[in-house]
Formats: sequence, C-alpha cells, structure tokens
Amino acid sequence: AASDPNGETGSSDCGSALAEETARRIQARYERIRDLRADFQQSTTSSAFQGQPSSQPAPRRGRVVFAKPGRMRWTYAAPEASVVVSDGKTLWIHDFDAKTVTRLAVTEGYLSGAALQFLMGDGRILDSFEVRATRCNAKRVTLDLKPRTDASYERLGLVADRTSGHVVATSVTDLFGNRTRIRFEKLEENRNPPPDTFTLKIPEGVEVIDYADTRPR
Repeated sequence: AASDPNGETGSSDCGSALAEETARRIQARYERIRDLRADFQQSTTSSAFQGQPSSQPAPRRGRVVFAKPGRMRWTYAAPEASVVVSDGKTLWIHDFDAKTVTRLAVTEGYLSGAALQFLMGDGRILDSFEVRATRCNAKRVTLDLKPRTDASYERLGLVADRTSGHVVATSVTDLFGNRTRIRFEKLEENRNPPPDTFTLKIPEGVEVIDYADTRPR
C-alpha cells in the first residue's frame, strides 16, 4: 500500500463523498468536546530539496491542552524545552534556553501548528476549506484541507478514525511549503482544565519581546 505525507497507508482513490462524510463526522465529534489534552510527537519537514531536509531533526515531544474557544497550552520537553500558551487573543512563547518570552496577537486565521486548534476554536470545516480525501483504508481517512480564504498557512491535514471522527494526527503546511506533523496519544476529553492553564506567568530574569504591543510610541 502507498503512504501519504502523514505516514498513513491505504488507497488514494477515496472519492469526494467520503471526504465530505468524514469532515462532517469530525465536525460533529469536536462540537461535543469542550476541552482535550494529549501527549504529542511533532516533526517538521523543510520545503528545501523537494521536501527532503538535508538532516532530519529529531521529533519534539510534549503535552498539549486545548479548550474552547481557541485556548491552548503546549509544553515541549527537553531538549529545546519551551511553553506555548494562548487565551485565544494573545500568544506567549517561553523559550527556556534563550530565557525569552515572546508575546504575539492572535489574528484571524492564525494557527500555531496543529489543525486541532481550528476545531477547538469553533471552526466549520466544510465552510472554511475545500476538502479532499487523499488516503483511506478500513480504519482511517486522511483529509487535505485548503483554505477558501487567505490564511497564515497553505493547507491543513487531518488523519481521523473512519467511524468515530476521532483525530489521531494533524499537519500544517505553511506558506513556504514547510510541513509540521503532529501525532497525538493518550487523548483525554472534557477534563475541565483550570483557567490559569491558558495564561503564562512570566518568570523573573527573562527578556520579554512584545510584538502585540500596539500602543503609539
């Protein structure tokens, strides 16, 4: 069986009906979810050399928490330990090694790296994307999602359970052709994380780089 860019095997002859059916199943599932948390493994492929990087970086691992509407907290394990936090309006990135905290405004259409952020932000798949099923087998369907309007990324990918709509992996391809893939494990739903999960307490002694400050200078 052939493999798609997300590492899934199966037929590429899946049809538009399956794509729409799977998108609706995913939508229905995530409309019922208030929050979720999971372990993740993240890998990035550079667009250089026809998508083949000169050296394959080691996957990054960690823990992520999402909550509606559009809140998230990514905790990356060492090496390259960092925390990425958003309350839906502001994004903070704490780089432990560099001792910096970067603050950014979250604009419409922004994604930090996982298509689940779109689903947990009350997004509508079939309204927002042109949807194709690029790979399918008896258990899973891989969807390719191309935004219908301008966005900060080129396309999204979702790998979902064919029956339940449960998303097991996502990908985001940026405007330069670089692809970030994330696989999820040990997903837990509706665990009611405390509100301070989605704010960042800035430690003493770090440099704050504020790109969200729009005050006149």
